Amino acid sequence: MSDPVEGYAKAVIDVAQAEGVLDDVEDELFRLARTLEANPDLVQGLSDPGVPATRRQAMIEELLTGKALPQTVSLVSFVVGSGQGRRILEIVARTLDLAAAERNRVVAQVRAATPLDAETKARLATALGRVTGKTVEVRASVDANVIGGVWAKVGDDVIDGTVRHRLERFREGLHRST
Repeated sequence: MSDPVEGYAKAVIDVAQAEGVLDDVEDELFRLARTLEANPDLVQGLSDPGVPATRRQAMIEELLTGKALPQTVSLVSFVVGSGQGRRILEIVARTLDLAAAERNRVVAQVRAATPLDAETKARLATALGRVTGKTVEVRASVDANVIGGVWAKVGDDVIDGTVRHRLERFREGLHRST
């Protein structure tokens, strides 16, 4: 039996490639994932089998219409309407990973206190590439919990360069030395 996450992710990529909008769909899916992570009630609504599929699809359409390409809206609506709302974050993550792999890259999910400009993203991709030994594609989002610095996840590896993390390590060092 094949993995439905893998199947949906490949289908999303195939359709987006056929439509010539894969790069845009990737960006929009990344932003959607950040929105869903910040709104667990929305994920619950998209996952609730008691909510009719047409209502779950309408929720996605309300959320994305005017903010995403029609192809992205249709693809996500299809996934949610097919009863995969509870796995939408997994499907999006796998889609991003597969799309990056097709370009011989890995995706780094990066969270920062403020938006990162193109130059900063490029420097970060280079630095993460040195650490991981891979070509890295940076997908950055703003996270209010990040006071300063950045938090990055590349595959299963997490690199926490946030001010909060550095302060916690400093505090732990003080406790050990007393």
